[in-house]
Amino acid sequence: MRFLALFLMASAGMAADLTGNWVVAQPLNDGTTRHTYFNLKQEGDKITGGIRTGQFFYHVAESKALPDGFAITGSMLDGDQERKAQYQVRLVGDELHILTWRRANQPPAESVAHRTAAGEGAMPAKIPVPALHKVPYNGLAKTPPMGWNSWNKFASRVDDAAVRGMADAMVSSGMKDAGYVYINIDDTWEGERDAGGNITSNKKFPDMKALADYVHGKGLKLGIYSSPGPNTCAGYEGSYGHEEQDARTWAAWGIDYLKYDWCGARNIYTDDEMQAVYQKMGDALRKAGRPIVYSLCQYGRAEVWKWGPEVSGNLWRTTYDIHDSWDSMMKIGFSQSGLAQYAAPGHWNDPDMLEIGNGGMKENEYRVHMSLWSMLAAPLIAGNDLRSMTQEIKDILMNREVIAVDQDGAGQQARRASPEGAQEVWVRELKGGAHAVALFNKAAEPAKMTLKWSAVGGTPKSVRDLWSHQDLTASGDGWTAGIPAHGAVMLRISGGE
Repeated sequence: MRFLALFLMASAGMAADLTGNWVVAQPLNDGTTRHTYFNLKQEGDKITGGIRTGQFFYHVAESKALPDGFAITGSMLDGDQERKAQYQVRLVGDELHILTWRRANQPPAESVAHRTAAGEGAMPAKIPVPALHKVPYNGLAKTPPMGWNSWNKFASRVDDAAVRGMADAMVSSGMKDAGYVYINIDDTWEGERDAGGNITSNKKFPDMKALADYVHGKGLKLGIYSSPGPNTCAGYEGSYGHEEQDARTWAAWGIDYLKYDWCGARNIYTDDEMQAVYQKMGDALRKAGRPIVYSLCQYGRAEVWKWGPEVSGNLWRTTYDIHDSWDSMMKIGFSQSGLAQYAAPGHWNDPDMLEIGNGGMKENEYRVHMSLWSMLAAPLIAGNDLRSMTQEIKDILMNREVIAVDQDGAGQQARRASPEGAQEVWVRELKGGAHAVALFNKAAEPAKMTLKWSAVGGTPKSVRDLWSHQDLTASGDGWTAGIPAHGAVMLRISGGE
């Protein structure tokens, strides 16, 4: 409060000139340092310039003179959305004192910046993108990948011990036997580059090769994360200008899966250049000499499903990030019907990771989540703490009859077979002429729903309820069931006449 009050005190004359390049160096517990740069130019009572913090690069869009400093607002485009950051800055001797407002209803954070060399912290020069060409298919992910990712539960708290614990739990819980094999480390593992430009891991991951050996010793595979930009989403070191070098490093460590996240590249490249940027890493992975599943994370921008296979992508994000809520899961999952034609063995639409078991939804809703993702032939990447699952969550994540639909060798994604609405029927063609059918009740009240046998080619010879694990009798021209609120029934149907 004392610092904030200083901004409001009247003083004679204009504040000292803030023109210059300033840096805030914030040491983090993982041994890395987060730098924020303020490149400011003062002309009378106006401030212009730019602010770079990690992957975010703001231009100063607004400034207002205060008695002994300025209030400035930085602005940047995040896709088609404007992102803003607010600061108050003032000189105290040779230091630039800064207040930052990050979240509503929270006090501002205080930091101190010092002058640094002109140009330090500027976005690096743009490296021209390569001419487009087809990167050969890597032969991987012939069924949708299954595994676990650290972000949804741990975010920046992930470390070596947690990853080892997840590998242990994936085996002991039965998830490995059910088909889950990838243990994927998301953002915040990165350290600094060494003198030769090689990426290192930070203090949370003291020996990435040893960790990969441990995971492999469990019969599992290890995944990692990077960005085509200078920084990752969380502000760590990206692969910009080091694509081949990083791919070789990951191969030497024993990495089996790469999630490659666009957000750090958006200040350098446009969406029109996205394919060429992802192609560059596709080529680098191919040259690295190790089979590595290639996961493109670019939030459904630039119609990635149309060119993902051209860069040797095995899966590509079709939406923005999922959250552990019914509304988020529903909006993402039920928006996928129009993309069915782009799914095929080795190349999958990815509506983001599973939130099952993280506590934000009810059991019925998590069952809808698992049913819908399996109907969509989506990757099944769990995001919960595998060490503390309830039996109910285990039963959902390890329902082998539902998993068999997701992993069906035909690789056909389901399509909506009813009008869009509170109750929907989705149908998926399976190998050998069978069908998977899911009846979804999106309403907040129970509802009766009917499946007409004509939707699956006629009266079937066998009908199996995949959640109750019971065989049903097919008669008449269809089947009717009561579906609970926010619930689903999933069937496997064979032998339609």
